[in-house]
Amino acid sequence: MVVLLTPYSEKWFGIESYGLAIAIFLVASLTDILDGHLARRRKQVSKVGALLDPIADKLLVSAALIVLVEKNLAPAWAVVIILGREFVVTGLRSVAASEGIIISAQKVGKIKMWAQCVAIVALLVAGANSPPPVSNFGWDVPAAFWEVAEVRTAFSNLLSLSLTTNDWKVFGYLVGRGSLWFAVLTACWSMYGYFRLFYDESKKKTAKKAVLKSESIQ
Repeated sequence: MVVLLTPYSEKWFGIESYGLAIAIFLVASLTDILDGHLARRRKQVSKVGALLDPIADKLLVSAALIVLVEKNLAPAWAVVIILGREFVVTGLRSVAASEGIIISAQKVGKIKMWAQCVAIVALLVAGANSPPPVSNFGWDVPAAFWEVAEVRTAFSNLLSLSLTTNDWKVFGYLVGRGSLWFAVLTACWSMYGYFRLFYDESKKKTAKKAVLKSESIQ
């Protein structure tokens, strides 16, 4: 956030802010994957690590998405849905834990995480110290994207193998927005999955208690 929202990166180090931000985000994402792998491989999983790891994930992604909204590269409503889902699932897990129910991470949630990472990197590529490369283009009517001049030009240059820097930004914008849409959909679907799992486990637990109570009476 400091790199993208302040001029310190370019003034102090002479490094283009978006490029440095992408590098920082990628390194943070890769080390997040690596530390979990090493912890499980070396059997060094700790309660502190189990607590801090998901918090670090959420802080990393949340910070990046909020900056994208500030830079007009991502719609606020999509970011609110994604971050709102994180609060809801965290609360659900807390309630489940208080009842002795463990809700493990779901595959759809992991897919959502990867979609968010792709969206963040692609949209940062699209930003590159300039306004969004696609003007007058909102995702209210996604089917109309071909009518945008910048998009037509980018695809035309792709076919002629003469892509410009702005064309790369356009493709980054399209990939980023598409990935963000996918992240929103998987966020909603995974949230439903967590609630469904909690409901099923609660139902099993209630049924088990009823059986034990019946046996004790007999």
